[in-house]
Amino acid sequence: MSNFEQQAAKIRNQPGFIAALDQSGGSTPKALKLYGVAENSYSGDQQMMDLVHQMRTRIVTSPSFAGNRIAGAILFEATMDRDFGGKPAADFLWNSKQVVPFLKIDKGLADETNGVQLMKPMPDLDALLKKAKSKGIFGTKERSVINQNNADGIKAVVAQQFDVAKQVLSHGLVPIIEPEVNIKCPDKAGAEKVLKAELQAALDKLPADKQVMLKLTIPEVDNLYADLVKHPRVLKVVALSGGYPRDEANKRLAKQNGMIASFSRALTEGLTAQQSDAEFNGALDQAIESIYQASKT
Repeated sequence: MSNFEQQAAKIRNQPGFIAALDQSGGSTPKALKLYGVAENSYSGDQQMMDLVHQMRTRIVTSPSFAGNRIAGAILFEATMDRDFGGKPAADFLWNSKQVVPFLKIDKGLADETNGVQLMKPMPDLDALLKKAKSKGIFGTKERSVINQNNADGIKAVVAQQFDVAKQVLSHGLVPIIEPEVNIKCPDKAGAEKVLKAELQAALDKLPADKQVMLKLTIPEVDNLYADLVKHPRVLKVVALSGGYPRDEANKRLAKQNGMIASFSRALTEGLTAQQSDAEFNGALDQAIESIYQASKT
């Protein structure tokens, strides 16, 4: 079995979840602040990215972070270009931890139109996908946001997501399609119903030999996405925490059969730079275990 086939089998079959370690330039100050690093303690993007890399390194090199409970990890491009524990990041994740490496590829969100935020243009995507493949990345993640139950907007989000997904698939990578429904959407349940229908229609049109992953907000109606979990073109359906605190996200996720977590803020909640290694590893272990248990349903 090739690395790719082993990784696909792990994502398909193994209980566990995907750690989202892909905060980018815009969300990094907030992530560092929550980690106990104040904005006035560093200057410039380079220092900021060095600090967030230290945080990520501390997480992935922790004995608590391993492939028995964590199926995959999503990296930011600058992280993919760096090392963990003296090895290139993707290589370290797979060969040292048995964690499948993914890459966030979107360039952020465009301004809202029709109640949604599409992804900004990605003119250099082919070059990035080639680089990712050469570095041992298994799949990608691309996020857009649905703020209102607007049929035209939701249709546009899904169309754009699948256009990008086809480009990703053409490079031999597995795309994680992430049309996030904002948890503050006034008609969240309605938006999710429309989104499900659009996703189903787009999945039905994919070639029989292709599979994608879906990263979705935990739905208001339990098991709304059960048909998508079983869809032959879907390798896995994963859940984003969407701003819910970890306990709330876990509680909601545990009611969704076949859906696993792909949490970012809910994973790092309670971790700080000031903790000793023993305290940090203990807090991380508890977080990982609670998310793992919620993902096993």
